Amino acid sequence: MQSLIVTLDGPAGSGKSTVARFLAKRLGLEFLDTGAMYRGLTAKALYRGIDPATEPHAVIELARNTVMRFDWYDDPPRLFLGNLDVTDRIRDRDVTSRVSEVAALSGVRHVLVDIQRRIGEEHPRLVTEGRDQGSVVFPSAQVKFYLDASPTVRAKRRAKQIQDAGRKADLQLIRKQIIERDHKDSTRVESPLICPEDAQRIDTSDMTLDQVVEHLETLVRDKMNMPTDG
Repeated sequence: MQSLIVTLDGPAGSGKSTVARFLAKRLGLEFLDTGAMYRGLTAKALYRGIDPATEPHAVIELARNTVMRFDWYDDPPRLFLGNLDVTDRIRDRDVTSRVSEVAALSGVRHVLVDIQRRIGEEHPRLVTEGRDQGSVVFPSAQVKFYLDASPTVRAKRRAKQIQDAGRKADLQLIRKQIIERDHKDSTRVESPLICPEDAQRIDTSDMTLDQVVEHLETLVRDKMNMPTDG
């Protein structure tokens, strides 16, 4: 079976996870949410009472000793740390507010990048999303995209996602957190958020989810000479 890795990078709230999930389904590929991995580790650190800001070495050690896996039979795949399903926990506000600190730790990124590359070997037909997928994790990916949108649009999308999950959302706080996250992600030393030179940049501000997925699907099929369904 021919390998096909499609990477979607971009800032917080740009719709990467949702787009990647539906794009994978349309293309008949599997879906990897790497942001969930950093959130999962953050949730575990908080549960253990570890402060990422003052105890970075403890977080790195936690990453090295955490068995992290996805259940690929679910859609989207559910994330487990050991035998504990943390899929729902990782979207909580406290995790969101601290995940940038965890993701900025080079020791953590080295561990999770290795896991992501191993997943890519085990699942060679994959749509993977994150902030360094096309630039660091899969630099030889056949197709690369960089999704972006204005901070206000991204905040509204994230607020709706939270509300759809039955929780209250503070739009102004979310927008502030997104801007702060952009700064942290783009200025960190290890694997900063960048648009890979060979990635296609897509501004999704004025596009619906269906429009984005359809556009990316067309671009992938054209580049890979894949037949159109139907």
